[in-house]
Amino acid sequence: MRKFMDEDFLLETETAVKLYHCYAEKMPIMDYHCHIAPQEIYEDRHFDTITELWLGADHYKWRLMRWAGIEERYITGDASDKEKFMKWAQALGGAVGNPLYHWCHLELQRYFGYHGILNARTAEEVWNLCNAKLRQEDFGARNLIRKSNVTLLCTTDDPADSLEWHRKLAEDKSFEVKVLPAWRPDKALAIGKEDYKEYLLKLEEAAGMKIGSFTQLMEALDKRMDYFASMGCKVSDHGLPYVMYAPSCIENAERIFRGRLAGSMPSPAEEAQFMTACMLELGRKYHKKNWVMQLHYGVKRDNNKRLFRAVGADAGVDCIDNYTPSAQLADFLNALDETAQLPKTIVYSLNPIDNAAIGSVIGCFQGDGCIGKVQQGSAWWFNDHKNGMEEQLKNLAASGLLSSFIGMLTDSRSFLSYVRHEYFRRILCNLIGGFVERGEYPDDEEVLGGMIERICYHNAKAYFGF
Repeated sequence: MRKFMDEDFLLETETAVKLYHCYAEKMPIMDYHCHIAPQEIYEDRHFDTITELWLGADHYKWRLMRWAGIEERYITGDASDKEKFMKWAQALGGAVGNPLYHWCHLELQRYFGYHGILNARTAEEVWNLCNAKLRQEDFGARNLIRKSNVTLLCTTDDPADSLEWHRKLAEDKSFEVKVLPAWRPDKALAIGKEDYKEYLLKLEEAAGMKIGSFTQLMEALDKRMDYFASMGCKVSDHGLPYVMYAPSCIENAERIFRGRLAGSMPSPAEEAQFMTACMLELGRKYHKKNWVMQLHYGVKRDNNKRLFRAVGADAGVDCIDNYTPSAQLADFLNALDETAQLPKTIVYSLNPIDNAAIGSVIGCFQGDGCIGKVQQGSAWWFNDHKNGMEEQLKNLAASGLLSSFIGMLTDSRSFLSYVRHEYFRRILCNLIGGFVERGEYPDDEEVLGGMIERICYHNAKAYFGF
């Protein structure tokens, strides 16, 4: 019987052990997509309790606690931090097979030096140990990032954001890790939202111009993109229900936008036309500015309206959407490629049944002398567990060029979530090690080691040009 989560955790062969410990383990981390608040990095936030650090905004954990029958007051309510932690330990104790079980224990090992098991029996011990560590001077946000061997991270930022904290971080020479903004213009494109006109006022103020037409909207976004670029931004990110391609979108965008300003809500077909027009215009701008375009889709959000009203967005009540038409993804990418204006693009679907379709679509748009120009993003959200990561990697290997993959990202609000990179790297090494052990790939350590190091770090560095 294997020891629980020892140094060879998830590594099933000698080759996997060698690839991980000699190559993957030592590589730094480039976190090109996360939701960490730059203000907390600049101010070097220190957390009073492990509850603040672990449960403060983690909807993964909230979902599990609800599943375990824990009352909401111990999750997002007014219970004390200690009460919430004790309830979390109780829920985690039964989470066999859930990646949260692995992540939490990796975090306890790597940051707090605790190699025991967290459950209801040990909760008091772990509570005291973690809180004592958090009171130490070197347990602020910045040193947690340093301890994780992070060289660069990209936050997620709205076009109307002042980027004040990014500017302050760039001027602060005492923190060597690059913290760059990433462009997330979802609100500017969400023409069907009730508060859309209110958002446009914020964008007008940030851009220093009136927005009375679709053309002016694109001008305002272009001005803000130039500002983001001046702060080091090289990547965009879009949260979409699916990648849309609606014909005649450009011709209708102006009419739809002006109608919305006049108080007319768009129909679903008009929303699709407007979204397509926006995405095509932005895609061309990304190409011109040499930015990477990220497309996250396949989510149905805020399904439990009672919890949404009580807790707000990101409450843990989102799910996988089964409507992700690959034909529209292909048509959208082609519309940009036809004029040689397709930027480097990363495609993520929350629905794992889309893996093969994505592989087939993105294979149509490689080229231009760029290694892996269009990427399938890493297993995301409901798929960033062992099975999900393995399936994404196997599909990528079978349909394309796994060695060109840009690897893992955290997509998290937690300063401890960098263990997800370790989790991914162990799974990657075990998969490739299995290929070798079964005689499906040569046992050439120089080639294998270089491949692992590229997937873990160097591919992303070259792809984004950071």
